[in-house]
Amino acid sequence: MTVGSLDVVAPVAAPGSTAYRQATRKKLAMVAGFTLLLLLSLAIDVASGPAGYSVFEVLKTLFAPDSVSAGQRIIIWNLRFPVALMAVITGMALAIAGAQMQTILNNPLASPFTLGLSAAAGFGAALAIVFGISIIPFAGILMVPINAFFFSMLTSLLIFGVSRMRGGGVETVVLLGIALVFTFNAALGLLQYLASEQALQEVVFWTLGSLTKATWDKVGITAATIVLVLPLFIKNAWALTALRLGEDRAAAMGIDVTRLRLMVLMAASLLAAVPVAFVGTIGFVGLVGPHVARLLVGEDQRYFLPLSALAGALLLSITSIISKSIVPGVIIPIGIITALVGVPFFLALILTNRSGNWK
Repeated sequence: MTVGSLDVVAPVAAPGSTAYRQATRKKLAMVAGFTLLLLLSLAIDVASGPAGYSVFEVLKTLFAPDSVSAGQRIIIWNLRFPVALMAVITGMALAIAGAQMQTILNNPLASPFTLGLSAAAGFGAALAIVFGISIIPFAGILMVPINAFFFSMLTSLLIFGVSRMRGGGVETVVLLGIALVFTFNAALGLLQYLASEQALQEVVFWTLGSLTKATWDKVGITAATIVLVLPLFIKNAWALTALRLGEDRAAAMGIDVTRLRLMVLMAASLLAAVPVAFVGTIGFVGLVGPHVARLLVGEDQRYFLPLSALAGALLLSITSIISKSIVPGVIIPIGIITALVGVPFFLALILTNRSGNWK
């Protein structure tokens, strides 16, 4: 069946037909292909840097660490591998969150970045950096990520509350998200104006997004969040796919649309808030990744969800490589590069939406 210009839910042919099996094999091949590309990108990311290593040396260090020097083990295991993995896991988390936000809001422009969650996290982090204000007293070095997480989740609750109000449809939610982006960016600008020189540098560095402070603990927490949330999306895969047919049809199939939206929005917000709290504002990954997946495999969540995760991870992994390659010896904040890639894509989506290709 077709919604706008997108193929949704039901294949044209019966499940036992040759056409259906061929379409399924094609989608599985896409997932497998993106997995291989992601593994290759991960290896290249670990290999790239001032102390150049080949992919073979990286693999040797990872699988036979005793066979290499101590210096090489430290550089790859303690410095580069956590950063490269953080890029992959962050890309996955943001892309999955963006995919589900687009699904439940039925809007191609929905993502953690465009709905204001990233801007809210940036404001919370700036409060901690500039004034030392912490949501949880005596949070210490965790003050910045805790603040960022709190404001991001608070924003998601506000968005859901407005969506439950009379007249609060999906258009209202998206417009509210855009308004929140401008509001938090204005508040962030005020904090930057009031900040000391040192605090201003920290705020700017954080809001540009960076993977350089990734640690194994941060990688583990972000990965655990994905593992915690993913079963909910998998369990509701059929309902989420059916929702793309429209609220009325989904309700006619016995789906509690309001409850589904609440669960998915909270889970997606958590999935977006955790990595943003650790690496700063990284825009457009949650927007671009799902659209790449949708273009290749359609709306069936069985394939759309994993391919969205892989596309987001691959995008951020490649971006991480580029950030180290533009200026030798300098790592450019990754948020700058994702914005350069994402803005043209965002404008193309707006023009597509104006043409009525998303309904």
